[in-house]
Amino acid sequence: MKRTCLKCKGKGYKITDYRECETCHGTGVKGEVNLKDHFKGLSNNAVKHFQLDEDEEVPCSTCKGKGEIEIHETCPECGGKGEMNVCKKCGREIDSGDYCPDCETKTPVYILSPACDIDDLEVGSNYKGKITRVENYGVFVSLSKKTYGLLRMRSPPFSVGEEIFVKIIEIKRKKGEVDLTTSKFEGGYELVKFKKNVARTRIGDITKKSMGKTVRLNGEIVQIQQTSGPTIFTVSDETSVTWAAAFNEPGVRVYPELVTGDIVEIMGEVSLHGGKIQIESESIEKIQGKEEAEMRKLINDALDERAEPEPTEFLIESPTLEKLRPKMMEAAKAIRRAVLDGRSILVRHHADADGICAGVAIEKAVVPILKEANNDSDAEWHFFKRAPSKAPFYEIEDVVKDLSFSLEDMERHGQKLPLLVLLDNGSTEEDILAIMQVKIYGIEVVVIDHHFPGEVTDGRVAVDDYVDTHVNPYLVGGDSQITAGALAVEVAKMINPDVKDRLIHFPGIAAVGDHARSEEAEAYIKLAEEKGYNRDDLDKVATCIDFEAFYLRFMNGRGIMDTILGIGNRDKHAKLIEALYNESEKRVKNQLRAALPNLKTQKLPNGVIFNVLDVEKFAFKFTYPAPGKTTGYVHDTMVKKYGEEKPIVTLSYGPDFGVIRATDAVNQMFGFNLNTIITKLDGEIPEAGIDGGGHECAGSLKYVEGLSKKVLGAFAEEIAMLGK
Repeated sequence: MKRTCLKCKGKGYKITDYRECETCHGTGVKGEVNLKDHFKGLSNNAVKHFQLDEDEEVPCSTCKGKGEIEIHETCPECGGKGEMNVCKKCGREIDSGDYCPDCETKTPVYILSPACDIDDLEVGSNYKGKITRVENYGVFVSLSKKTYGLLRMRSPPFSVGEEIFVKIIEIKRKKGEVDLTTSKFEGGYELVKFKKNVARTRIGDITKKSMGKTVRLNGEIVQIQQTSGPTIFTVSDETSVTWAAAFNEPGVRVYPELVTGDIVEIMGEVSLHGGKIQIESESIEKIQGKEEAEMRKLINDALDERAEPEPTEFLIESPTLEKLRPKMMEAAKAIRRAVLDGRSILVRHHADADGICAGVAIEKAVVPILKEANNDSDAEWHFFKRAPSKAPFYEIEDVVKDLSFSLEDMERHGQKLPLLVLLDNGSTEEDILAIMQVKIYGIEVVVIDHHFPGEVTDGRVAVDDYVDTHVNPYLVGGDSQITAGALAVEVAKMINPDVKDRLIHFPGIAAVGDHARSEEAEAYIKLAEEKGYNRDDLDKVATCIDFEAFYLRFMNGRGIMDTILGIGNRDKHAKLIEALYNESEKRVKNQLRAALPNLKTQKLPNGVIFNVLDVEKFAFKFTYPAPGKTTGYVHDTMVKKYGEEKPIVTLSYGPDFGVIRATDAVNQMFGFNLNTIITKLDGEIPEAGIDGGGHECAGSLKYVEGLSKKVLGAFAEEIAMLGK
């Protein structure tokens, strides 16, 4: 076997020294020549063709302009050939042939893979086996999981468990018997692993007709789960997913060297377990090198193709949505890809009507695909989690829980790290710190939001440096009036078109619940009417969602929210809406009775009607409605009194927080943007630790309690200065 000489790197010589070039005397140029000398004998036209200057120097052709030449010495290792002849087995240098004298005389001893049977044996060949039974007339030697033979001898000096080298002297295939003798070697032996020659089977091609057959699968490990019995490997290839059970002592991990993400070859028998097809593995081996790279590419290409979302039309006509279509398709593909790739989906959404509509929409789209793609009967619980966030941004409290549970699932259950989907939050600079934490662990992040993300430059904002896919109307020149609930429903249809009819009223609920005012919002509200929900019905549903979300706190309310949203039994839906809405109205009236008499209203010189309420003193604590909702209800009361066309700003405050609501007229007349004001105040009063934000006309403000008067005074001054 030829191999490049390592000493000279295939050149056949080595450089030992350098000497001055004799042609140019070390100058690197071809003597002292001018243009005419250099082109002596050429025609004038030929000279002109080269376009050389009169004084141009011509590099020396001997040393190529270096001024020195190399002194070569023939490589003593390869004799100037640049390659060497080596033994195919041990790599030792030899004069000729393929093997060195030692390897040429070695006898191969085969180690059979567990899947090998009697048809893989050959008379006269040597095998390594293990003694499984000892009798007076001989010992039984196991050669593989399915094959054994008899070594006949009287009073054999062996015991069960000993390894032994044997040679096959006869195979009686009809009887299934194999006669053995002990192996004898002259000149040594070498161990050779022997695999059963089974054609690769794609997981998607395995059916119940394959029961009892031995198959060979190549795929990626997407989960490793240790049960009280076998170790269960969940494996996917370019077609589908299956389980492979590896047996050992109960509760003992088999193949501890394998980890999630490895490409493996599995040999085993097809069986049924709990009604699902499973492989009773006989061997699992890690694939590396070129074969691994080819398999990964095959899987990735196939998953990419299968993850492509369905081409669907939007529920309404909207230029903004059309501009957002590529990003929405990208989000849908990322979610579909994660399901097919064996990753869990972690959905985080704001705990209000808009956020919950968005979260439930994605849930209803993903779960059916998850069930279809995964053999686990509890896949929807193990691989999909939806959790509400109290804040309208992804905060530290949320990310700590999410990372903790995700890393624990990876450690305990062998799951891959999840895809994080942020809905109705994730776009603002406040989200960046939490998102940075999950990115440290390599978690993919998809954001579908409509909050103001900050300054947009070339279609990008600050958070785009940390998220993988970002859907937000602001990125294409839109605004917050297309809600996250509407965006998520459109993405959900791309993920799974079958959910369209179940979700068609969700965008209307989100629009009313988030007080969205736009052509898109009105179109979605009109669409909900086709399913029997007028504007009042949508308002009641949104109110009930907010009411129930307050008491659910960090629970997702799966099932309860389905009923409130009108998914499933409509009779239960009507009864639950009536009960929750009546109770909500009672509590809101009770809160307003305490708050409104203590509301301070002032009409500023610039025409802004400014309302201020101390919710710490003049509102009930720790009950519904919370300060944010209380501010909303107080603001709505003042809007009814003065009219929507008036510029009205309402500020509710506590010891270290403020909640702001403003009419669209304030934005239209004065360019009011709460986020801009908060940024300005933070620069003017850095010691207050000001934070917060939200939409242009609705959001929150946080600060140090000791500087509350200074912060609130500065905010009030900003309102008074609007228009100046």
